Amino acid sequence: MSVKKLLVVGYVWPEPNSSAAGSRMLQLIACFQSAGYQVTYASAADISPHAIDLASINVCQKSIVLNCSSFDQWVAEVQPDVVLYDRFMMEEQFGWRVSRACPHALQVLDMEDVHCLRHARHEAVKQGEIFDGVAAPMSDIALREVASILRCDITLVISEYEMEWLQSTFAIPAQLLHYSPFMIEHVVPELQPSFEQRQHFIAIGNFRHAPNWDAVLQLKQCWPAIRAQLPQVELHIYGAYPPPKATQLHNTKQGFVVKGWCDDAFDVIKHARVMLAPLRFGAGLKGKLLDAAQCQTPAITSSIGAEGMYGDLDAMAKICDTESEFIAQAVSLYQSKPQWQLLSEAGAQLIPKRFSMDYHCPLLIELITRVQQQLEQHRRTNFYGAMLRHHSMRSTQYMGQWIEVKNRLQEYCK
Repeated sequence: MSVKKLLVVGYVWPEPNSSAAGSRMLQLIACFQSAGYQVTYASAADISPHAIDLASINVCQKSIVLNCSSFDQWVAEVQPDVVLYDRFMMEEQFGWRVSRACPHALQVLDMEDVHCLRHARHEAVKQGEIFDGVAAPMSDIALREVASILRCDITLVISEYEMEWLQSTFAIPAQLLHYSPFMIEHVVPELQPSFEQRQHFIAIGNFRHAPNWDAVLQLKQCWPAIRAQLPQVELHIYGAYPPPKATQLHNTKQGFVVKGWCDDAFDVIKHARVMLAPLRFGAGLKGKLLDAAQCQTPAITSSIGAEGMYGDLDAMAKICDTESEFIAQAVSLYQSKPQWQLLSEAGAQLIPKRFSMDYHCPLLIELITRVQQQLEQHRRTNFYGAMLRHHSMRSTQYMGQWIEVKNRLQEYCK
């Protein structure tokens, strides 16, 4: 019996200590490996010093090149059973090549989050408007992302809210979508530091992610009012890739402490008393709030921050959408042990009840297996996907080939 093969086409090399997206990718890889898949991870990105050593988790690593037919020959030799695209941009670049070289490979898109929803919310914030999520965002990103969903056999959607939003906004058939949130190996939690053993606020998030940087600016604005009521308390801000504009905000006298990179997010989160996450836009699930739950660290966040996180469970966060409410709740939660303990205990329930690997991984593998067994029929029911694959394959193929010839000519003329 031949070994099943998964090819992941990555936007970047996974950095689990830098972003929730990196952790999410490793969870998907572990899920497929548990089902007996041999995994190869390929990316055209530069390898980062913070990227995980893929060989250490038994994953083959391959550097690939954009707009180059070398990928076609290589993927034809690999002959993967499943190809997983890390975000729609990778499907745009390589989907037509996979369809031509490996027509029977199941093509799966992992959205990470709905990019066009995040983009629409960001644009609304910049314009001082409110995006209610009802009107379809007619942006270039929306057109490209939805086309990618339709071309793929299955799309993994990380949030229940986004599952509903994609279907109601763009009429995407339900059989093309699969709810696949964070998948965490549940272990018996260790005893976390108590209310009295913790101090200070914490904020954490990759500075390259626009919602996180905007949140830092919101914290800078509201921090003086919090500090005035809690003069001995500090706000510690962590995150990968802090730019100079972030480190310049560091002010120890005001207790606004920009720490930057940290090697162990759980260690710093579990010693903080409260996490602050005033997210004004974004999409998907917030890895920082999942980390806070695992550390039983209560949080103050926004409706967007809490979106898709807690379901019917009691939230381990106070949800505030105005600056005055955010300030008041931050001060109150920091000082109130009874209130803090209720939220902390709620956090301990989040992983086993909503984000368990043992629950979500088998559902994903069962779907993958079922669709593989009836792939031709599955594709026949997706007319719009077939139409888009036909036209996109032609247009993207010719553009890719033109760029490849152009690059070769430039090299020849040097």
